[in-house]
Amino acid sequence: MLHRDAGAPASPATGERRHRRGKGPMSPVQRGFWLSLGGWMGIAVQVRQPAVADATLAAGTLLAGFLAAGALLTAAFRARGDRAGRRRIGGRMGAGSLVIALLLAGGLLGWAATDLRAAARLAERIDPALEGQDLEVEGLVSGLPVLRPEGLRFRFEVHSARHRGQAVPVPQACPQEVSLGWYRQPQEADDAAANSGAWPRAGERWRFTVRLRRPHGTLNPQGFDLELWMFEQRLRATGHVRERSGRPPLRLSQAQGAWIEVARERWRAAIFERVGPSTAAGVLAALAVGDQASIEVADWAVFRRSGVAHLMSISGLHVTLFAWLAARLLGWAWRRSAAACLRWPAPQVGRWGGLVCAVAYALLAGWGVPAQRTVMMLAVVTLLRGMALRWRALAVLWVAGSVVLAWDPWAMLQPGFWLSFVAVGLLMGADGAGPPVRPTGGPAGLQPVPEPSVVWRRLAASLAEGWRSQWVVSVGLAPWTLLFFQQLSLVGLLANAVAIPLVTLWITPLALLGTLVPVLWSVAALSVDGLMVLLRWLADLSWAVWEVAQAPVWAQVAALLGAALTVAPLPGRLRTLGAAMLMPMLLARAPAPAEGEFELLALDVGQGSSVLVRTRQHSLLFDAGPSYGAGRDAGDRVVVPLLRAQGVQRLDVLALSHRDSDHVGGAESVMRQIGARRVISTLEVGHPLRTAAVHQPCAAGLSWQWDGVVFEWLHPAAGADPSDATASRSSHRPRRSNARSCVLRLQAHSRSALLTADVEREQELTLLDQHQARQLSLKADVLVVPHHGSRTSSTAAFLAAVAPTDAVMQVGWRNRYGHPAQEVVDRYHGLGIRLWRTDRCGAWVWRSQDASFGCERQLHARYWHAPAWGEGVDGGPEIAKHTSNNPPIP
Repeated sequence: MLHRDAGAPASPATGERRHRRGKGPMSPVQRGFWLSLGGWMGIAVQVRQPAVADATLAAGTLLAGFLAAGALLTAAFRARGDRAGRRRIGGRMGAGSLVIALLLAGGLLGWAATDLRAAARLAERIDPALEGQDLEVEGLVSGLPVLRPEGLRFRFEVHSARHRGQAVPVPQACPQEVSLGWYRQPQEADDAAANSGAWPRAGERWRFTVRLRRPHGTLNPQGFDLELWMFEQRLRATGHVRERSGRPPLRLSQAQGAWIEVARERWRAAIFERVGPSTAAGVLAALAVGDQASIEVADWAVFRRSGVAHLMSISGLHVTLFAWLAARLLGWAWRRSAAACLRWPAPQVGRWGGLVCAVAYALLAGWGVPAQRTVMMLAVVTLLRGMALRWRALAVLWVAGSVVLAWDPWAMLQPGFWLSFVAVGLLMGADGAGPPVRPTGGPAGLQPVPEPSVVWRRLAASLAEGWRSQWVVSVGLAPWTLLFFQQLSLVGLLANAVAIPLVTLWITPLALLGTLVPVLWSVAALSVDGLMVLLRWLADLSWAVWEVAQAPVWAQVAALLGAALTVAPLPGRLRTLGAAMLMPMLLARAPAPAEGEFELLALDVGQGSSVLVRTRQHSLLFDAGPSYGAGRDAGDRVVVPLLRAQGVQRLDVLALSHRDSDHVGGAESVMRQIGARRVISTLEVGHPLRTAAVHQPCAAGLSWQWDGVVFEWLHPAAGADPSDATASRSSHRPRRSNARSCVLRLQAHSRSALLTADVEREQELTLLDQHQARQLSLKADVLVVPHHGSRTSSTAAFLAAVAPTDAVMQVGWRNRYGHPAQEVVDRYHGLGIRLWRTDRCGAWVWRSQDASFGCERQLHARYWHAPAWGEGVDGGPEIAKHTSNNPPIP
């Protein structure tokens, strides 16, 4: 693995074989490999814990790991050159025992170090008594602000905080790093956007009145974990700026810090000023300064479907190219001075200078995982060449990954970490593990000019090698992409064949050189526009994407191994076997309910509603969640990823209970990305969602049967005028749209559920009258609570008629409406109904076959998550994986 010019053991496995033959102990480098592998395993265990360990236990474990690792590595160094020592060590501990000892020592180190860091990070939090209270804070805008139509979001470093005139200790009661939003009315936001000086800028010091709360995001199966992202970013609170008349926001000084972020913001502003608001400007900002937020949601959808999303941010390829160019230029300039070359060789200057430039570019890019990986690899190569050592390419990759995890253990949970390292590893493995890494340096002398025929042959060989590399990465990463995103671009191979050279060799250099010559941004923008024509055409193809359900673990493992076999330089029979091992994952289907049974999943969409009902062969989505702002909604961020993970390629029915935006805000995204064979709603004539598919009015008496499960609409009455909702809005009677809410009852073999949308007291009384007249049945085992637990719903008589065992409220954490009302919560408890809330539980699932249920925030509890029980961070029952016999969340 480690080489000098005379050669040395090529890998840990080689050293182990020699150790077994009695030719010497495992070398220090080989021991380091097994030790670091144990560290990876220890980190993997720790990041899946529901809570951090006791500090004393973690500290003791860390000490034990250090002592064990030190003893094992020291023994290897002492034995080098001592044949008697080699025999003593070899006889005292066999190779297998030594490997186990190294793995255990590394595991203790990785687990304990990560656990102690996690505990220190968790200790920095907002005091629960200060959540939602006005705080006066002073500090620095430490991150690149993101301007959206509804306002500004930025990272803020708190230097001091006060509450009602009293100092609040930082970071003990108020975190030092917080994420703030400054929201304004649309007209005010437009005025501020026109006058950018009205908004905070990176590096400026400001005084704000803010309201903070602990990080809390929606939590759904296979969904994005906002709380993990904020934990990894060390953002321990989020909040918004309050524009109080007595103490308005005040800029205390111009840029006085965060100089990297200041430069990023200035260059981003210059790009948009030169190119104008457009897709091209967003792409150039992402490539030049790593601001992926500048790319619109619709453009990201195109990039994902065409398989080129990895190129639209600063990747390892971009950093490597930049470092190589910088090294060549610095080496060329250094050779112009004989005295300088005598003082320090030009190749050394080029390598170290290229590394410094790579670090600067990676920092400018926001220091993402791909950039980290590349910088670590370049640093290892530069250091080894400076020591006259050469390592195999895969060894360098392993060291880089270990350093990244030592720097940020929670990167292990990010798809980008695995996609980035696996892609490079596949390319190296496909070439037989790669030759020893030799960083490029300056030429020793003048090289002869090749003949034109030779140039063409080299060009053809380069194109063939590029196509082969793209094939290796596409096939090798296919199961990883399905594992993380449940979809695979079938046009990605063709799209990347054009996009990789164009983006890497042309657009990215122009984006960077534009910081010196701004006119180059205009040239780059034209190239982006031309590329987008091709990408949009490919993304619009009906077969552009292959989507599958979340596969079982055995199928995932088989597919990952199969992909590696398929692209490895192995005999054809083994590669064919590898391709066959991909099939279970490519054809995976989610487990379906039994005949005559259904599964109900109440999604955590914040302050809104969305419920997925699945039978054996059909699926119905009842509402699609709220809109979160311009271009952002629950449909795109929550519902669509969940449907893909469940293997729903197309909905049989999309039911939209009424026109309120907290119920239909995500419907357009669902229809565009998933689609539905039928839409059932009370939407007025002319509403765009009525024309998106075959439409059927929601009316009492309508019923059908799927796989032995009966679906029956109970409300509103047949023949009611859908235009009432529109008229009610014009007459300022906001409850009229709620009065048109669809109510759906599901009946399985022996159990039932009732979905009530936003019906209120009057509609409940109407349903109750019909129930008492035996015109319909309200009895249900599960009730989706009417109107999010508002005091205008859930009357005692209605609840007595439904008599549910469990009720689930879909509400947003600390929502502005105060849902649910305490009197309503008390009413459910008084009737002995188990009450579940998505703001504390996350997504809630119930199965009619055995009445089993589960809370996402409990089934997959992690220490960075907000607690599932109780109002505060401390106290409340212990989080546990529960069954139907466990008590409900209070």
